[in-house]
Amino acid sequence: MARVTVEDCVQKVPSRFELVLLAAQRAREISSGAPLTIDRDNDKDPVVALREIADGTITPDELREARIRTMQRYVERDEPEEDELSLEFAGRQMSAVHEELSDKMFADIGGDEVEQEMNIDGADDLDVDGEEDL
Repeated sequence: MARVTVEDCVQKVPSRFELVLLAAQRAREISSGAPLTIDRDNDKDPVVALREIADGTITPDELREARIRTMQRYVERDEPEEDELSLEFAGRQMSAVHEELSDKMFADIGGDEVEQEMNIDGADDLDVDGEEDL
């Protein structure tokens, strides 16, 4: 294709306004070092961009996505949301409080004496399941 006309490109992108935006996006990509999908043939970047669109080597969808990415100021990351973080933190705090209360209650009822009584009563003869060894 020696000469690019808008009619060649309008078959791929029906809106002429959108065609201009997409071709400008691709021309910026080319000028910043993106690899070409066709031979340059001594053409300038906008002409190469239009030729790529007309030939179908670059799809309009790819250019739309690239245009959206360049306009985004905030990129979402795969991090937990604030609600999830606060729930996780609250769960850890509750576990710590529960452990502290359990230790305190165990000490209040004479935990050391209870442990000694359990060992004296034959707790060593029991398996983990609570069954006696044969």
